[in-house]
Amino acid sequence: MLHHISFGISNIQRSAFFYDAVLATLGYTRVWEDLEGDDAAIGYGITGGGDQFTIKLRSPSYAPSAGFHLAFTAPNRAAVDAFYQAALAHGGQDHGATGLRPDYGPHYYAAFVLDPDGYHIEAVINQAK
Repeated sequence: MLHHISFGISNIQRSAFFYDAVLATLGYTRVWEDLEGDDAAIGYGITGGGDQFTIKLRSPSYAPSAGFHLAFTAPNRAAVDAFYQAALAHGGQDHGATGLRPDYGPHYYAAFVLDPDGYHIEAVINQAK
């Protein structure tokens, strides 16, 4: 259903530092960037493909309201663990450590963090080992 999503962020360097590290754990990379001027932006996706997630410099940033979050697909549970650790090491805040979430399903393994602008993001794999 979704083609892509963008986050308005307050500091392109800080967010790039965070998302370069965090998304790399899930197999996503920068697929394009425009770091010039007040409209600086970076697009992330699978190498060789288009962007599916973009961070765009906005002043002020547009922090989402309560209830919004974005879940990134992880290839395996180890990637969820790595996502969580990378997020905490690169300026993110814990919002739910890695583990099974039986309320969401018997195989729902996820981690939840807040990015440097306060966006609620998640890495998840929902399949048996």
